Amino acid sequence: MRLDKFVCKSTALTKVQAIAHIEAGDITVNGKVISDISTQVHENNHVMFAEEQLCPRPFRYLLMNKPAQTICSNIDEAYPSLFNYIDIERPQELHIVGRLDADTTGLVLITDDGRWSFNITSPNKLCPKVYRVHLRQSIDKSAKVLFAQGIKLQGESQLTAPALLTIVDDKQVLLTITEGKFHQVKRMFASIGNKVMGLHRESIGCVTLDVDEGQWRYLTVEEIKHLNP
Repeated sequence: MRLDKFVCKSTALTKVQAIAHIEAGDITVNGKVISDISTQVHENNHVMFAEEQLCPRPFRYLLMNKPAQTICSNIDEAYPSLFNYIDIERPQELHIVGRLDADTTGLVLITDDGRWSFNITSPNKLCPKVYRVHLRQSIDKSAKVLFAQGIKLQGESQLTAPALLTIVDDKQVLLTITEGKFHQVKRMFASIGNKVMGLHRESIGCVTLDVDEGQWRYLTVEEIKHLNP
């Protein structure tokens, strides 16, 4: 963890205040003054400030059912931030794991553990994500083979990773993917001449959405471990 982040997670200091103290030489790591804010420190390092040893607060792991017309951002922009629905201390320290478009609903993971979120979103980890997709046109059963082989997205040379398509009815499917390309689900269906009219993420890995729209909860210890084995 960067030293400036370590100090913020161990104190009530803002990032600006933490940087000022580090650059002023007020922080020691293992007995040495460190003024470089990007210095990497670990849990077993001895970090001191104002004659007190710093110990970072435990990481937090949340699940939320994102409403439509909200954005996966820490601040309001063109649409309101989903953090308006979360009553929690220090929300500015949290970030969203795998963002959803403003009009997409469903499961969002939120944390302040950067290593944990990277391991979920990295394509190499092959973490499955399941989406319920409502389509404009009826879908043919032959699409299952196309998605299993990989889809050629506009503007890209390589096929997507194999995806599992389960047909619920003629205009509704469940799609399981292990990647997170920009607008991937919408682009995959556009590539076969169809259009996504509604998109809802139901699960990520072993974690399944189980709270009402706009609600959230902490992940269990088992869920946290299963997502990052």
